[in-house]
Amino acid sequence: MYFRADKKNSKNVSIYDGISYDKEGNEVTILDVLKTEDPDFNEEIYKNDNIKLLKEYMNILTPREKDVLTKRYGLNNNDEITQKEIAKSLGISRSYVSRIEKRAITKILREFIKNDTKK
Repeated sequence: MYFRADKKNSKNVSIYDGISYDKEGNEVTILDVLKTEDPDFNEEIYKNDNIKLLKEYMNILTPREKDVLTKRYGLNNNDEITQKEIAKSLGISRSYVSRIEKRAITKILREFIKNDTKK
């Protein structure tokens, strides 16, 4: 009984507390108002954090590695292009572009793993 009587004077609010009613007469809670229709909000935050890390890790790459990845995957609002097109623009073989790409991705992956083990 004490808890119910004291609730009137309490400044604590629960996300499950009702704040109004909808058209059908169902209680609308704070949680209902805060809900987002976006697909998993936490996933979006995780993705944004990883994008920030990727941009940071791009700085460990050589200029050529950075150039290949930027062109290959359309980073920084560029169009994605094939290894063959990159090879032609850089004046090197497609297989060499492939090796550069693999080496750059490996470097970045190692940084992600190193960062993940620190947590």
